[in-house]
Amino acid sequence: MTGMLNTFQQGIHPVLPKPNHDEAARQEFAKSLKGFVQGRLLPGLGPVHGSRAAKRFEKAHGRPPADRHDIRKAMVGDEYFQHYAATNRIAQELIWDTVIDSIERQLPALEAEAKALSAKNKAPLETRADFPTPRYVTALDIHCMPGGYAEAETPDAIAAGALYDRGVYLYAMGYMGPTNDDMGRSVANYIKRNLPDFTPANILDMGCTVGHSTLPFKEAFPDAEVIGIDVAGPQLRYAHARAAGLGLDVGFMQRDASATGFADESFDLIVSHILLHETSGKAMPAIFKECHRLLKPGGYMIHADLPPFDLMDPFTQFILDNETLYNNEPFWGAMREMDQPALARAAGFPADSIRFDTAPMAIMEFAAAAESYTAETTESLAEREFTAGEYAPGGGWEVLIAQKAVK
Repeated sequence: MTGMLNTFQQGIHPVLPKPNHDEAARQEFAKSLKGFVQGRLLPGLGPVHGSRAAKRFEKAHGRPPADRHDIRKAMVGDEYFQHYAATNRIAQELIWDTVIDSIERQLPALEAEAKALSAKNKAPLETRADFPTPRYVTALDIHCMPGGYAEAETPDAIAAGALYDRGVYLYAMGYMGPTNDDMGRSVANYIKRNLPDFTPANILDMGCTVGHSTLPFKEAFPDAEVIGIDVAGPQLRYAHARAAGLGLDVGFMQRDASATGFADESFDLIVSHILLHETSGKAMPAIFKECHRLLKPGGYMIHADLPPFDLMDPFTQFILDNETLYNNEPFWGAMREMDQPALARAAGFPADSIRFDTAPMAIMEFAAAAESYTAETTESLAEREFTAGEYAPGGGWEVLIAQKAVK
């Protein structure tokens, strides 16, 4: 996997913070360190568990580890696991730190550019300084991102969006593609293939941050009105300018996914991409109910994330649950234990319309089709397995799909 780290470089657009030579070197080091943790340290956890940690647990408890909680008890005292967890956390914090210098050095110019680009975007931008941001967003720095998604509001604030845009590319180690849009592109491709007669005219992306996953829906359905919503104003201002810089008229509005304020039956398609695990146990059922209210009859709700725990073995659950404990993702594990189909049924979706499926990764398909990519590149992508972190999928993204009944 290490050889794949530099296959994809981030695509340039007008509001992306541009590192100088030294900043770029530090950012590349941070990305490579993340790759080293994933590709070299992480694979050692399985043998450590099997050869010694599980045996210590069984000796102490008279039985082998039964679930991810037992596995964690067996592993946390092991020096190898401690080395892995500490290095992974350092790599995560370093990613953000290496980007901040670039942003601070050119922030006035980026704010001016964003303002000019937003004026060219024909779709709406709506933010408000007094927006009541949910506590699950403001209580901690999600992903260890300094300041969190929703920085202090000023009329032109975009720094959090710029940090997220560049930082997420490094966090994903380039595997989300040049514009960090693999999730949205994968879901849009899935819809085109599996619902060929479905042509949504109004599309809503919930929890859009800077619109990475929003823009592919405008490309896939150019005649549709596409709106991205988020609770963080700086992300939305950056997203609106970013969309214009990439040549797309997409609207962005500061709304809470659990209570959007849009009229009933406003949308044909509602999507989200790694949103649900960053909400809360109270917000998630409300989001499903809001999706049902907002959809037109026959419309679809599609939430893309990683699989629930019952689709994973206990050791994989343990690995992924490290995000809960060490990456400021408090709802990560709890969300994967919730019965999502049951929540969808409770929200009003017919049981026979609800299912989990896999949307193949668009970047894998692109690499397989492009003559410029080597067989080694394509094979490396295809062989990736779920390891750790939301940007470490195997062959595709898990999607929860539900369709509102036709009257």
